[in-house]
Amino acid sequence: MLDSKALTKIQSIILIAVIVVAAVGVGAAYVLLSQEDQSSDTIKIGVLTDLDTTGGRNRWQAVVLAAEQLNKEGGILGKQVEVVGEDTDSELGDATKFNLALTRLLTYHNVDFIIGDAGPFGFMVQESIAEHKRIFFEISSSQDEYTQRVLDDYDKCKYFFRVMFNASSIFQGMTDGILLLRELTGFNRVGILAQDLSWTKGIMEGLDYVLPEVYGFELVYKDVFPPEIVDFSSYYAAVESAGVKVLMPLIAGSGAIPFVKEYSDRQSPMVIYGGYLSHQVAGPEGWVNTDGKCEYTTSGIYPISAGYPLTSKTLPVREAYIDRWGEIPTMQGATAYDTLRYILPDAIRRAGTLDTDAVIQSLETTSIEISNARNFVFTSSHDLMMGENPNDPEAEYAFVIYFQWQNEELVPIYPKKIMEEAEATYLFPPWPGPWD
Repeated sequence: MLDSKALTKIQSIILIAVIVVAAVGVGAAYVLLSQEDQSSDTIKIGVLTDLDTTGGRNRWQAVVLAAEQLNKEGGILGKQVEVVGEDTDSELGDATKFNLALTRLLTYHNVDFIIGDAGPFGFMVQESIAEHKRIFFEISSSQDEYTQRVLDDYDKCKYFFRVMFNASSIFQGMTDGILLLRELTGFNRVGILAQDLSWTKGIMEGLDYVLPEVYGFELVYKDVFPPEIVDFSSYYAAVESAGVKVLMPLIAGSGAIPFVKEYSDRQSPMVIYGGYLSHQVAGPEGWVNTDGKCEYTTSGIYPISAGYPLTSKTLPVREAYIDRWGEIPTMQGATAYDTLRYILPDAIRRAGTLDTDAVIQSLETTSIEISNARNFVFTSSHDLMMGENPNDPEAEYAFVIYFQWQNEELVPIYPKKIMEEAEATYLFPPWPGPWD
């Protein structure tokens, strides 16, 4: 018997062939490589993700924590919650391994619900869960076409729900965010610098049209760079030469660290705002990772990671996760936690049954506070509802939040209402720039 925190690389590699079970009850036992039959008097939750990665581990830990807390409260409808994980190795893009992991959850483990990351295999997931009539909660992938299928073929795709932002809402956050920045600063000359990756292409194409044609920005620079680049001096020289006042980066992974370090070291006369900077910079470890050189940069992050009390649950969940696992939850970890801790139990209890169709109907009428939304509601396409709530201004739906690094703290800058609630002010770097 091993603690689930002690999973090694070798152990995680063989999770495709054998299971990791969190038989979570009083005393919380974690069983590795178990072949025991699980009790039918439980609700079994499958976790489908790449357990080899930091994000995958974070999602797993979040679900385990939620299950522990539910079981201490008596479970759901009097049933204890069990958690079973299958490793997808999805970073490798191997459809066969992914399908095997999904199939094992649906058949060998016979889980009741799945919380996971479909990645590029969303259509595969929708076909499988329709065949087995199991509900799947997407906590990572943002492709709009997945939930569009719920509208196009409801009977087949009604089992698919997404708990995180879709691509359209992320893009809307980028454009609304830069509109607020223009309101605050008057800056209108924009540049875009992106890693040459598939996910950045669509965003760049959209910004290339929307910023100048719809909102009247001057888009004076745009370029892509190889993902392995760590020296950004020539890119900054080109951006500065173009007269950019607002640079929107699209950078995943560790490349964001040298990017912001170069910005600070050369005291580049522009602001870094919007777009996307990886959690290694935008997240709570960003200050240490960059030796404080991330200061004055702004990017999107979940309030639970930033430590901002968006709801009454945000900071208690953050503290519980840190106490249990010794680290701060990521965006996907927070989403996984909210799914099992709040969204699914609420739907099951209102339905009064585990019957799949009844739970689907209950999920479709969800309206609940979670750690990352004051009023979590699903749209008709089973995406999360975004923006203002016309019926209750104090119970807004979910929204993208941008935080700026200021003196070792992440301070909310967008939306404007959140910035004003926090009594925050957008700050400029102390070196010369267009803000002088």
